[in-house]
Amino acid sequence: MFSVLDFILVVYCLIDDAYRAFLHDMRANKPLRRSGPAPKLSDAEVITMLIVGEFLGFDTDEGIHRYFRQHWGKLFPKIPDRTTFLRQAANLWVVIAHIQRALARHLGAFDDDCHIVDGLPMTVANINRAKRTKSFRGEATQGYCASKKQYFYGFHGTLLISLSGVITGFTVTGANVDEREAAWDVLDEVIGLMLGDKGYISRFFETLLREQGVRLWTPVKKNMEPTTGPVTTSIFMNTRRLIETIVGQLSDRFHIERVRARDRWHLTERVGRKILAHTIGMAFLKAAGIHTLELDRLFAT
Repeated sequence: MFSVLDFILVVYCLIDDAYRAFLHDMRANKPLRRSGPAPKLSDAEVITMLIVGEFLGFDTDEGIHRYFRQHWGKLFPKIPDRTTFLRQAANLWVVIAHIQRALARHLGAFDDDCHIVDGLPMTVANINRAKRTKSFRGEATQGYCASKKQYFYGFHGTLLISLSGVITGFTVTGANVDEREAAWDVLDEVIGLMLGDKGYISRFFETLLREQGVRLWTPVKKNMEPTTGPVTTSIFMNTRRLIETIVGQLSDRFHIERVRARDRWHLTERVGRKILAHTIGMAFLKAAGIHTLELDRLFAT
């Protein structure tokens, strides 16, 4: 569908428009930076490089910086040194989050009356090296991933998507935090039905959700009575598998389960740009009339 050059250009156009809208929405008719000289590389250019780099499979900030310097220096002639680039990128986490949410809203994701929630592990270090790891000391914790049937040291990511597969919420908590507690961080602006797995089963949690206008459905355990008939249960189970595909895309293409950061500041920007990259991919596919899960079709072979 796109060559790499075309992809860079269309991503830049989208980001530049969204960045200007962000400044308008925040009533910031002045530079975001209150002091110091403006960066030579524009914020829209930085975010474009991050998004394109994520799509091309670069898993580190250094890798993205090196790739664009080596291959697209003429298109981005003002790329600064690596440290300056990484600092500028990390400082844009609020802008990145705002653009992602605005784009998801434009795609109608918050209008869906059904959403799907699930979690994923975000590993800081091998469980055997946890005691020797200095990164995120006091923040990362030991947790258990039921789908992989293994313990890990790091964080727990909670993901919420619409029925069209667009991400409407993502939060990062300690790996030992109850996933029902973490779910509250992604439920803003969401009402209607929410599909989850057995880990979300709780009458108290279900009651609290109902007070917010959210009806929770989960498969039941062996010792529980079904809450829906076999046909409805089958439909809900098949629908819930959509989030497994999205988690797979975030993990395989965007490497979201790897915590390649040393502090919360850089982790927040790193996760945010992956969520934005996925949302941009969904927007391009929808505009082209392509099935919204086939991200590989964005690039011409």
